Amino acid sequence: MNIQTAQFDSLLRQADPLIAETLDRSLSEKEISASEASRLFYAKGIDFHLIGMASDEIRKRRVGDIVTYVVNRNINFTNVCIKQCGFCAFSRDFREEDGYFLPIDEIVRRAKEARALGATEVCVQAGLPPDMDGHMYENICLAIKKEVGDIHIHGFSPEEVNYGATQSNLSVKEYLTRLKDSGVNSLPGTAAEILDQTLRDKISPGRISVKKWIEVIKTAHKIGIPSTSTIMFGHLETPEDRAKHIALIRDIQKETGGFTEFVPLNFIHSEAPMYKENLHQGLKSGADGQDVLLMHAISRIMLNNHINNIQTSWVKEGSNMAQHLLTWGVNDFGGTLINESISTAAGAKHGQLLKPREIRRFIRQVGRIPAQRTTSYKIIKTFSSDQYEDPLDEIQDTSQFGSYHELIKLDRYRYKSIRRN
Repeated sequence: MNIQTAQFDSLLRQADPLIAETLDRSLSEKEISASEASRLFYAKGIDFHLIGMASDEIRKRRVGDIVTYVVNRNINFTNVCIKQCGFCAFSRDFREEDGYFLPIDEIVRRAKEARALGATEVCVQAGLPPDMDGHMYENICLAIKKEVGDIHIHGFSPEEVNYGATQSNLSVKEYLTRLKDSGVNSLPGTAAEILDQTLRDKISPGRISVKKWIEVIKTAHKIGIPSTSTIMFGHLETPEDRAKHIALIRDIQKETGGFTEFVPLNFIHSEAPMYKENLHQGLKSGADGQDVLLMHAISRIMLNNHINNIQTSWVKEGSNMAQHLLTWGVNDFGGTLINESISTAAGAKHGQLLKPREIRRFIRQVGRIPAQRTTSYKIIKTFSSDQYEDPLDEIQDTSQFGSYHELIKLDRYRYKSIRRN
């Protein structure tokens, strides 16, 4: 669809003048401010639909009709954590019976199995176990690379990097350099949640500060470690908070150029402690469908010219909503995951694995072209037909991968003490 049509111009004339002006400027490749973007989050009726149309046009101009995905595996190696974040249902105190810890040989086994099934990436992140050896993250990476040298390690959030640096008595830069030398290829830009300190102090007191998160990310980018970027929305934040968060991400990207993508992550409320215990007045139960569409579309509009890739999280939204988001500025379907523990623990009901064949089908159904990518968005293969089968597609019994709910019950992985490793 070419958005510069008489029909679109006619609709634009019926829109709120301020929204029409903002969309017109964005379609002219001009940057929109946080205040202009925050206004878009309140859009209704024609204004709402015009935002979707504009974001889809900007997506098409920027990246075309190819929709990418990565074959990857999540390895959340422990749920034991010294932090008690209000939104996190995954973490456990070390005294709790369902705390688990995967030894390094099991982490490596999972990485080898993933590579044999066509994965190009393992995403390694977890809780922050007490008394952690400062070398643990390095040892995990060295062991993976020794056995699976060509796998991309997408590992350790800014929170984990900061914790590892503290445990090692090193500066953030020194610690990141050691992680890079050990095999870390990129960082997950998680632990961002909402980059407003007042809000963070409510939903995750004691968690990495905004200032420290920015330091870790900028330092990683400057020494050659790229990262993703994220936002968690649908809890206590306002549209203004969202817009400011995206503007901050944009400012960092202007300085470093190190973000590969932006991923909006809907708050999964059902098992979140702050929701179950009603800790905050006005706490929402996640964003509704219209809000999810706006979040992704406005991300595309704000980040145009700076971050090419907007990713949907099928594990948060479900595959059908993820598919719909492809017409609202999104160009990446995320990963196959194989194992997913954090959203599952919070109450997400969309499974732990989406096979490549299914991802390609969802992409084709909206008239787009599926392509498998690397973590850094290099295209591995573009698919012109349905005739291709990945090794992962051929797996009939996915129970071989286990599940989070089974994992927390296994005695052999019961958390005892981090010192055993």
